[in-house]
Amino acid sequence: MVFVFLVIGSGVVGLRIAGASKLAQGAIVVIGLAFVLAVQMTLPADNSLRVATGGSLKSWLILIGVAGVVGLYGLGVRKLKLRATQEPIVTSDKMKDVELERYARHIVLREVGGAGQQKLRRARVLVVGAGGLGSPALMYLAAAGVGTIGVIDDDEVGLSNLQRQVLFKDDDIDKPKVFAAEVALKALNPHVDVLPYNRKLTADMAETLIGDFDLVLDGTDNFPTRAVVNRACVATKTPLISGAISQWEGQLSVFDPAHGAPCYACVFPDEPADGLAPSCAEAGVMGALPGVVGAMMAAEAIKLITGAGQVLRGEMLMYDALYSENRKITVERRADCAVCGGK
Repeated sequence: MVFVFLVIGSGVVGLRIAGASKLAQGAIVVIGLAFVLAVQMTLPADNSLRVATGGSLKSWLILIGVAGVVGLYGLGVRKLKLRATQEPIVTSDKMKDVELERYARHIVLREVGGAGQQKLRRARVLVVGAGGLGSPALMYLAAAGVGTIGVIDDDEVGLSNLQRQVLFKDDDIDKPKVFAAEVALKALNPHVDVLPYNRKLTADMAETLIGDFDLVLDGTDNFPTRAVVNRACVATKTPLISGAISQWEGQLSVFDPAHGAPCYACVFPDEPADGLAPSCAEAGVMGALPGVVGAMMAAEAIKLITGAGQVLRGEMLMYDALYSENRKITVERRADCAVCGGK
């Protein structure tokens, strides 16, 4: 037995010196013991290899059994110590005094009240895009006390973003937007949970992700991503608040076919031709415009969650900052819509 322990021990020490993982070190022990048991079970009693490895199957089985009991006991003790040092998890819907004071201006609103604030506290909202529209929307959702806020974006903060993306500061340049957003939102309101997804929203994972949320805000700047978001929202019956901006004009609507409203594809069935919908980088955008439209998107989210007022289902709000004009148009669901028709 001594010879076996020396061989196995040398292997473990060698792996530890080489920086191998504990899993690899444990594997050496398991492989060594398995080899010894195989030798004891298959070779004759007078075989030199069997003699060198202990010579008795029974003694090895007893030793392994005792070691297993001791190991399980040690594991149990460590788990008990860990549980003893952890703070108890308190799950309660009751708001703390500091939350009541923070949200006091909401709670005194007849249309929101304490019940509405609790709905915000329990809500799970996903914001797709942490750019010009996503920045103000995220800030107002966090300030309003939306309990869980997801944000997905694969971009990094750039210097040109700071003209309108007010969630970020100069020190955030070159950082992933979602992680910079997480820090900023937690600093604004430590009572909300922020879930950052540093990736592009793709069709193969959109339904799984969106299905985990109650509501989606889309502030992206390209049609393919908007189409992916819309299809996933229709499939999961998740309301979609969509906003768009360019130069001096913005628009937003609530797309919710599960409640009789059109989906995004009912209004915009085809991808615009090249040059018809230039990006902000190509056409420019007035810095305060996304703040106005993004804040309105957050307002629609708050109304939808709390049940206050009337949301923009079946309507699209158009905002012209250059001439200070607002107008609403009716948008209708299409029975032949390739995405939501007949659903």
